[in-house]
Amino acid sequence: MNLDFGCTRLILAKCTAEGLLRNQAAYVLATAWHESGHTMRPVREMGGETYLRSKAYYPYVGMGFVQLTWKRNYEFASKKLGVDFVANPRLLLDPEHAGNIIVRGMEQGWFTGKKLADYITLQASNFQGARRIINGMDRAALIAGYAVQYDADLKAIGYGVGS
Repeated sequence: MNLDFGCTRLILAKCTAEGLLRNQAAYVLATAWHESGHTMRPVREMGGETYLRSKAYYPYVGMGFVQLTWKRNYEFASKKLGVDFVANPRLLLDPEHAGNIIVRGMEQGWFTGKKLADYITLQASNFQGARRIINGMDRAALIAGYAVQYDADLKAIGYGVGS
């Protein structure tokens, strides 16, 4: 995986600031890689405007690095970060905001109540199970494979060593 691609370094800096373990940061990056359609940039849910308007959660369609959806989730992120995503949903496309949401959300269990420490610790890297943090077990093995690659890359640059 390329640690200099898209917003990877921004996400990694947020992982470092939050004190995430190397394997936890690797899983955050793997999630961003998958959820952003391999762009490592915050994206809006795929589909034309007519399609998106048909969604029960419109206009709070999936945006960011984790495809945050539904008004209640926008409200929650707004309260946690002090930014009004409800009034201006497209703020979720700002890499700074999207980075804070993916890192803090996965660390603290904002999305499903499951958090990184439930699956990834110093002793274990349950990358497949960690998919429950975001979206059940959808594509769990695929994303776990990305996490293994990111973990090796982070180890190669010394992420987490001496901290």
